Amino acid sequence: MVPLGRVLDTSSFCSCWPLLVNIEDLVRACSFNMKHYIILLLLILSAIVALGNKKIPRMDNREKRDLLRRAKRRWVLSTIELVEEDEGPYPKNATKLFNDRELDYALKYHISGQGVTEPPMGVFSINEENGMVYVHKKVDREVQSSFHIKFDVLDKVSNKIVDRQLAFDVEIKDINDNPPIFEKPEMTVDVNEDTKEGDLPVNLLARDADEENSVNSQITMSVISQEPASPKIGIKVVEGTRMSQLTLKGCFDYDKAKKFKVLVRARDHGVPSHSSTATVFLNIKDSNNYPPVFTQNEYKTSVNEMAEDEVILRLTVTDNDTPNTPASRAKYKIIKGNEDANYKIETDPKTNEGVLTVIKAKDYEQTTLKNLTISVENEEPLFVCGSDNSKDPAGGVAPQTVNVAVTVIDVNDPPVFEKKIAVVYEKEESEPGDMLYTLKATDVESNAIRYEVASDPENWVTVDPKTGVVKALHKMDRESPHVNNSYYKVLIRGIDDGEPSATSTATLLVHLGDLNDNEPYLVIKSTHMCGNKAKSIEIEAKDDDVPPFGGPFAFSLRGEDKELKELKSRWKLDPDTGESATLVSLKDLPYGNYTIPLLIEDQQGKGAEEDLHLVVCDCGSKDVCKGPRPKSSALGGAGIATLIAGLLMLLLLLLMGLLCVCGEQFNHKPLVLQDEGNQTLIKYNEEGGVSELKAEPVFVTTPTSSIAIADGLKHATIPLNQMPSDIRINDINGTLRSQGRSMGMIGQDMSMQTSSFRHVWNTRRNSSRSGAMTYNQSLSLMSDVHISDLIERRLYQQNEDQLEFPGCCPQVYMYEGTGSKCQSLDKLSQSNWEETLDFLQDLDPKFNTLDGICRQAMEEKGMKL
Repeated sequence: MVPLGRVLDTSSFCSCWPLLVNIEDLVRACSFNMKHYIILLLLILSAIVALGNKKIPRMDNREKRDLLRRAKRRWVLSTIELVEEDEGPYPKNATKLFNDRELDYALKYHISGQGVTEPPMGVFSINEENGMVYVHKKVDREVQSSFHIKFDVLDKVSNKIVDRQLAFDVEIKDINDNPPIFEKPEMTVDVNEDTKEGDLPVNLLARDADEENSVNSQITMSVISQEPASPKIGIKVVEGTRMSQLTLKGCFDYDKAKKFKVLVRARDHGVPSHSSTATVFLNIKDSNNYPPVFTQNEYKTSVNEMAEDEVILRLTVTDNDTPNTPASRAKYKIIKGNEDANYKIETDPKTNEGVLTVIKAKDYEQTTLKNLTISVENEEPLFVCGSDNSKDPAGGVAPQTVNVAVTVIDVNDPPVFEKKIAVVYEKEESEPGDMLYTLKATDVESNAIRYEVASDPENWVTVDPKTGVVKALHKMDRESPHVNNSYYKVLIRGIDDGEPSATSTATLLVHLGDLNDNEPYLVIKSTHMCGNKAKSIEIEAKDDDVPPFGGPFAFSLRGEDKELKELKSRWKLDPDTGESATLVSLKDLPYGNYTIPLLIEDQQGKGAEEDLHLVVCDCGSKDVCKGPRPKSSALGGAGIATLIAGLLMLLLLLLMGLLCVCGEQFNHKPLVLQDEGNQTLIKYNEEGGVSELKAEPVFVTTPTSSIAIADGLKHATIPLNQMPSDIRINDINGTLRSQGRSMGMIGQDMSMQTSSFRHVWNTRRNSSRSGAMTYNQSLSLMSDVHISDLIERRLYQQNEDQLEFPGCCPQVYMYEGTGSKCQSLDKLSQSNWEETLDFLQDLDPKFNTLDGICRQAMEEKGMKL
């Protein structure tokens, strides 16, 4: 028997169909709902009708036996019941399977599905021989609420399935093993003090993981404690939802309690029952439950007559609500005595005071005392516990009022003009002296009124101080920048003789009629025309006069007959009337600058000669002239060839020079150049003994090389006083080298070389004083004028032993007459010479600069004077 309460899948239903012989067995074996019952009934009726229309064939005994055997083939198993968190012991028998095909086959049983071959694994197993099903561990229903299991029966020999698969769902029986859990275990909510009795804006929700719609998941909430205890806070279920809401019985009082702590418990209905709690913190926000109160029962103040926009009183109130909140900020209102709207009252946002201001002047002659009634209330409506604020925002409490007595003080009233604003009409450029208007002012307290001009930007008018007669002082120009829409504004002041004097002002508007006193003119005098696009431009003119002395204008070309004829051959104006005209080019003009003389006339024929400066240019694809192209240059083929030829020529010259230097038989005729003076450096610090009578030759020769000077501080030098003085002669190449002695830091090296092949004299000199200088010079002997130089050079190159002199000795020469009348220099007395050298301490600025440079170099080398 298949147990009731188990739902078979389609395969199970098909397998049990031939085994059932009536509807009752079918319903008992396959427990479906009413919909399935109706479908099965229709199927059976259809089968009966089909069998009635057909002739049933007669079956033999074998067929009947097969039919009866198929009708008995079926699955048999007992009910599987599993309780979650069952402690065992495990493994535990769950159920046993049986299939009647074992009459024909040697069977083995197989199980698959959730808990076996699908997660969670290892929950179920089966004995292949006898079909016993085992449970191996406890199950948590909140993790896996049911298992879908499939059973198969196989032939042991062929290992093939011999019957349809049996599949069903194993439901896990729930136990109450989970407590309710609040969605928010802790909440903080702001609640206004003026919250009415009833619901609070606090909703709570708890969930139970046990089986839904069972006693194990049914939850009830309650308030188990609150601090402080008053007013009473409760909880109720929100209808149609799973939430609960806090409720209030009574009213909050911000002054008594600013915070509430409410502990709420949620309990399920299972056995045993489980529960949890949530904490709700209520922050009470102050509301307006105290009305503002004036600090005085009555106020008194005063105001000067005719005063305007003047603060005359500040009213103060007290309020026990939280400062700087809508519950304490005051609103003042004048409810009586301000019928003429002479006063206004506002709230000072910083001090919460009521500021009473007079906004319209009061006349002392009309009233001397005014009583005002002022009320005060808060921005937020007053809340009274137990009242219905929807009907009475103040909760039945009227706002407080106070009386303010305002005394008007008499002052000197200013004069009153009959007309505050007067309009007069005058033609522009009218002759000065015309009377424009007469101003009249009255004063109830004085008849002596003096008039004067308060504002006259162009200084066009004057006013008689006694009579108030306004006259034109200068000609008026309607095109003045101070004239607005043909009106010129003048302010006249009236002053009485009171103490202090009072003043009032009247406005005189002078409407200036226009004359045709302005010529038309071009708005833009310089423009451009895109020669590659449009052949026309629009020119616009204006006239500062108003119609009918302005536009539309008549445009025309102007000039002498011949010039005008040439202009008309190039240009035309079409149209030539209106506020603007179109200048059209009749020919393709070269790009450049053009000046077009124009004549522009207004409606009255008054014209002006204007010159339009026009640039005709190439605009490309845009509407502006192209800029000048950047300058560029390119080296063509001829230039490249010239450059290569020059390089080859330079290389050839270098090769020829090399051949000339290396060739032995090559005769070179040096150039004969103009001789110039020999360049020398003079030594001024010679402090040694008398030099030998062997002077350095001084030649006037032709230099063929240059001078090179370098900073001696950058080169290592050898002290010159360590060099021996010698003269060496090289007989092979005819070279003489002389190294002279050195004194101090000055050295000199000179070499002279002659060549029998080139006839060139070379001189090289080096000198250094905290620096270095190199002097090279080549001298040519090809000039006849230097024969004497050649002789001197040859003499100088004689052997050294022939040039040695023992010293400077007296020499006796041929006596030829009387001696010199001048006494000998040796006999001059030197007693009158000053031995002091103090003059060296104060030399000119140029020497001081040189001295500073030398001293710096000596200090760097550690030298002292």
